[in-house]
Amino acid sequence: MRSLIYLFVALALALDVATKAIVSAHIPPYGSMAVVPGLFNLVHAENPGIAFSFFVDENSAWRNPLLIAFSSAASLFLIWLLWSHQKAPALQRWAFALILAGALGNLLDRIRHGAVTDFIEVHWGPHYFPAFNVADSCITIGAFLLLLDVWRTRAPQTESHRVP
Repeated sequence: MRSLIYLFVALALALDVATKAIVSAHIPPYGSMAVVPGLFNLVHAENPGIAFSFFVDENSAWRNPLLIAFSSAASLFLIWLLWSHQKAPALQRWAFALILAGALGNLLDRIRHGAVTDFIEVHWGPHYFPAFNVADSCITIGAFLLLLDVWRTRAPQTESHRVP
């Protein structure tokens, strides 16, 4: 099972890298292409900050090295979790794998370009959700799966804790 999970991480990472390369090659920076007008666009956004463009206006020389260090530490921690928790429930291991793939995808962007390439833009009329990418999707789905795992495995409440 371990090799299947690592293969999955590699494939998800490859998909992230490939989609970012395709977007970078075909859509100019900050360009946009409507796919489903009024709902879904492909864009080419470069985010030097973190999720939802936090810290994008922070021009400190420490921003990118700090974000690279944080992403590297998180990736190493996730690798350790996958390696050391082989008996963990499958849902938990797949969640860690998704989050690891996403963390590595965005880390590679940060190292290579100093920013993360985002390209999926979803909106409803004038209401736009911040642009994101495959790596962000992996992280989000992995986090959701972890929450689902916690919800499924938590102990049921007992009547003995109630005050009469």
